[in-house]
Amino acid sequence: MNITRRLVLASGAALCVPAFAQSAAYPAKPVRMVVPFAPGGGSDTMARLIAQKLNERYGYTILIDNKPGAGGNLGAEAALREPAEGYTLLVISGSYAGNAIVNKPSFDSLAAIQPIVQFTREPVVLAVGPSATFKSLAELIAKAKQEPGVMAYGSSGVGGLAHLSTEYFASVAGIKLNHVPYKGTSASLIDLAGGQIQFILVGTSAVAALAKSGKVRALAVAAPARLPSMPNVPTFAEQGISGFQADLWHGLVAPKGVPAQVVSKLNTEVNAILRSPEMATRLAADDVAAAGGTPQQFGEVIRSDMERWKMIVQKADIKPS
Repeated sequence: MNITRRLVLASGAALCVPAFAQSAAYPAKPVRMVVPFAPGGGSDTMARLIAQKLNERYGYTILIDNKPGAGGNLGAEAALREPAEGYTLLVISGSYAGNAIVNKPSFDSLAAIQPIVQFTREPVVLAVGPSATFKSLAELIAKAKQEPGVMAYGSSGVGGLAHLSTEYFASVAGIKLNHVPYKGTSASLIDLAGGQIQFILVGTSAVAALAKSGKVRALAVAAPARLPSMPNVPTFAEQGISGFQADLWHGLVAPKGVPAQVVSKLNTEVNAILRSPEMATRLAADDVAAAGGTPQQFGEVIRSDMERWKMIVQKADIKPS
């Protein structure tokens, strides 16, 4: 072999090694997981749970970065502006799909992301404060009809899942309500417990512990059947609101263009975590189901939710914040 040929082969091999090494070594430094809502809500809880398991099983160092504001747009924009290297990830929920329709962020909510994996799915629960006078969904609806536009409900922000789900419920029930947006689910739950708002529609994971401790009362669940952890809480259908069903989901995305090897690695490892008996037990305590699946399947969930909420936004004439 002549010297020139040896140099060409050597340089080619040198070019291949860094890319392979970078892929195999991921993550070679701490990973930032952006949560576009305040600490304490469902998105934050799931982010920290998955981050903990990635650390325990695979040695990740993950920094949770809460960036609430603009219904989730603030944190999403910040995360999606970062280099697509896999070291900035974004945790999204069902609110991401609704927010894309209502608040129309500066980025394309589908084209700007690389779906990685769906964490969970869970039904929403209508919860009231402990001092609320109404004891059933029928009483709540009757009170709202007596004073149209007065009864206040909370949400994690304009265009979020709690907002859109409640307007969907209001449309079905024939009532008008007063929307009070917050910068996250936890803030709205604090005011619910304190009596500043009358009710909220929120995922089971955010409200289950509060309901068990008596800090809030669950009146209805948007699921086909009663939940094992809340057997005394009837469904919306049982209380005369048929056809109303809403699910909350959480999942992980990255800026578009992140290396395929990184997407595959994260998808495989998070799926393994979600399939573990320990995780199944942990989620079942809050009546949350592990989702998992491929990046393509998660992308389709996001896309289909955007289509559904587009119809609700138009019907309820919801305006941007």
